[in-house]
Amino acid sequence: MNLLHAAPAVGFDQPFEMLSACHERVHRTLGLLQRLADHLASAGPDRQARDAASDVLRYFDLAAPAHHEDEERHVLPRLRALGHAELAERLHADHERMHAGWQALRLQLLALRDAGTRPDTQSWPAFIALYGEHIDLEEGQAFPLSTQATDAAERARMGAEMAARRGASTTA
Repeated sequence: MNLLHAAPAVGFDQPFEMLSACHERVHRTLGLLQRLADHLASAGPDRQARDAASDVLRYFDLAAPAHHEDEERHVLPRLRALGHAELAERLHADHERMHAGWQALRLQLLALRDAGTRPDTQSWPAFIALYGEHIDLEEGQAFPLSTQATDAAERARMGAEMAARRGASTTA
């Protein structure tokens, strides 16, 4: 294990912390997407660009949908129950916009990865900004509100459901 790159392990027994850790991975992947855009401008669709496209595809095709489902199942209903329906609806609308934006971006990244086609990166900053604003709203408002309103038994059920959907265990 490389201690310089080690991050604290968070498991399904800490579901809100896991959601926040996922946000860190989103930020890293969005950073890679921005570096990819910069690289394409200077070097074109070379092997490094294709590899980066593959990494971005892997994250947003696999992890991001599960993360959004976690929030739709466990965070947004709590917000509504707590009287924060407007916040819940904003986050839900963001999820829909991010999904639509990803579908368009995904096609470009697949063409880059599979055929070396240079993508049009003009829409990428808006996608990156939408995700960043969404994460800030969740970390600043949604997660603190939801966490305070969730007892240990509810967090355990939440973590178990999240793990089950991924075919993972909640025990170490």
